[in-house]
Amino acid sequence: MTAGHGSESNSTVPEQVLDVVLIGGGIMSATLGTLLSKLQPDWSMVMFERLDEIAGESSHPWNNAGTGHSGWCELNYMPDPQDSARTEQIAEMFQVSRRFWNMLAEQGDLTEPEFLNPVPHMDVVFGERDVAYLRRRYETLRALPPFAAMRYSEDHATIAEWAPLVMTGRDPAEPVAATRYEAGTDIDFGALTHALAEVMTAAGGQIRVGHEVTRLRRTPDGLWAVTVRERATGQRFTVRTRFVFVGAGGYALRLLQRARVPEIHGYAVFPFGARFLRTDNPAVAEQHDAKVYSQAALGAPPMSVPHLDKRVVDGEESLLFGPYATFSTRLLKHGRRTDLFSTLRLRNIMILLAVGVQNLPLVRYLITQLLSTRRRDFAQLQRFYPDADPADWYPIQAGQRAQLVKPDPRRIGVLTFGTELVTAADGTIAGLLGASPGASTAPAIMLDLLARCFPDEHPRWEPLLHNLIPAAAMSGDAAGKRTGGQPVQGATLLEP
Repeated sequence: MTAGHGSESNSTVPEQVLDVVLIGGGIMSATLGTLLSKLQPDWSMVMFERLDEIAGESSHPWNNAGTGHSGWCELNYMPDPQDSARTEQIAEMFQVSRRFWNMLAEQGDLTEPEFLNPVPHMDVVFGERDVAYLRRRYETLRALPPFAAMRYSEDHATIAEWAPLVMTGRDPAEPVAATRYEAGTDIDFGALTHALAEVMTAAGGQIRVGHEVTRLRRTPDGLWAVTVRERATGQRFTVRTRFVFVGAGGYALRLLQRARVPEIHGYAVFPFGARFLRTDNPAVAEQHDAKVYSQAALGAPPMSVPHLDKRVVDGEESLLFGPYATFSTRLLKHGRRTDLFSTLRLRNIMILLAVGVQNLPLVRYLITQLLSTRRRDFAQLQRFYPDADPADWYPIQAGQRAQLVKPDPRRIGVLTFGTELVTAADGTIAGLLGASPGASTAPAIMLDLLARCFPDEHPRWEPLLHNLIPAAAMSGDAAGKRTGGQPVQGATLLEP
């Protein structure tokens, strides 16, 4: 029974048996919807988004830094400069994304320049210790094919050519080192989400904005009853579906809890927010053509790696610096202050408390950030850009990130900073928890989902997947590296 052709709308959906319900109108749901529309165009599919537009939360271009996470500049993926495993995995996953987007562009579904702009990826570090670290990291990575084109320098003049704002006004005696990868990207994930949503709706899928999923219930016939509230009117209705994907960002855990998915028993989330400093001054923005990352402060979470980024949104160039950590009990930027408390259960409260005790440096870091003054925040920018003028910069609030806290028999609980795909044993429901580098690696994550949740259809889909993502290689062991360490039989992984 088809859902009918349609685009973003506020009208209700009559009760029927759907093939797929997507909860959340961000990059994850849009990616899965696009893949399924290519693989199974006869399936009925509806996406529900609680806001009045899709891509209004973490996928919005100003709610993230727009980095095409590829391992070229993210030092937090490689704290040991001789252990490149995590960085290689991220690079592989980003290549899956690029090839998927390229194929959609070749087929006329995407116009790549609308969402992707070439921006070199750089690391710049200061002081002898960090210079030695970056040198060792470069020596490890340059032997690997995805990183062979990376360049390295400790010469002030060379680094000044790569990133003039970083070096102008700097002490010539200060030890500085940099790496640069020319083929980096800046991505407008909001524009990409809208473009993918159009692919989905062109195949007959529907998008319902202003609709919040409030309940998930398994029915005796094995289907899922999805209760939806139209926010403008308060009207509630229910749809039944064979498969549910929960791509609701910070609300994903709460919905999976309501669905009584046993695989998330004991899971919790801890919200982090972020502010950035932004300038739209063309005289400043045109001097900086890179995304420049560095080392995080002592005790800071990995996602707090400072970076000075070129951004291209709606064709306009800006610079973004940050992040500065913020805290709120909201799990979404447009959420409610009661959000965090709604996820608390007897089985996860002790795990959350234990994680807090185990991460006292992180707690101190957050308190320091919350008490920081504007002057102190600006001093951090001047560490990157010594001649920065306060008059050019203004603060913006980015999106909320609900970091995943998991049970751990050795330490009661552990705070994680990646993304985790959770699927029910029977494959009828799946959800994505956690944060970075999710958006950049959405196609690889969704390929894992297809293999895990649709084992009967997957063998038939494999030739189509190879056409959608050329040169795909089947590797369950490799896929397991990015899904909590459990091999996924038949998952698709694209070699770099």
